[in-house]
Amino acid sequence: MQKAILASLAGRLGCEYRLATPEEESKGIDGYVGDTAYSVKPDTYRAKASLPERIDVKMIYYKKNRGKLELEIDD
Repeated sequence: MQKAILASLAGRLGCEYRLATPEEESKGIDGYVGDTAYSVKPDTYRAKASLPERIDVKMIYYKKNRGKLELEIDD
């Protein structure tokens, strides 16, 4: 899912993307679009406010709706 979402965003922005290294993943990064780090999470992740995880990168939240993928991307 993450790869497809990052590839889609890269296509929209006209730049390259790559998946995170294991070291980057340990910091909550799922991949990069251009030089920007992103974490990709399901929309339900926001409801889990009690999670102790703190991620200091731009977020992409996704939700499947009637077979389509809806994305909300941090500015």
